[in-house]
Amino acid sequence: MRSTASWWASKVRQFRAHLRAGVAPDERAALEDWTTREQRRLFDAMHVADRRHGLDVVAALHRAGVADRDVFVAGLLHDAGKGDAGVLPRVAYSLGQAWGSWVWRLAGAVPGWREPLRRLRDHAELSAALTERAGCSERTVALIRHQDAPQDPEFGELLRRADEAN
Repeated sequence: MRSTASWWASKVRQFRAHLRAGVAPDERAALEDWTTREQRRLFDAMHVADRRHGLDVVAALHRAGVADRDVFVAGLLHDAGKGDAGVLPRVAYSLGQAWGSWVWRLAGAVPGWREPLRRLRDHAELSAALTERAGCSERTVALIRHQDAPQDPEFGELLRRADEAN
């Protein structure tokens, strides 16, 4: 179990990264080499912080020695279903993960937050459905669908750890 201090440090890092997120034109252009047009459309529709995070997850997978395109696409698009949830609902969602669903119920009373919180809660399934419609492989879709409780014996846990670390 992670310590409270390291959890907070991780969340502060994620908050800063969300606010500073960007994707350089050369990073976007490099996707042409290993993604389809539909996958790039889905990537382009994601919030910039989720695009940055996806690229960082792919880089971590690459550093870990992964050379499987399906896994890279899963890392890139695993948060596609979050949409433009906004940074404050994301903070509330993270607090609810740590302290319990009462935080989500309270945050859901804030005008305009109920739908973003739902998308954050259901983002794995929403992302899987979006990637399936974008023509991703069954393996990619399954890696995304089960990102929080990995089932793929070869890459599921590796993807989960890369996601948490970035």
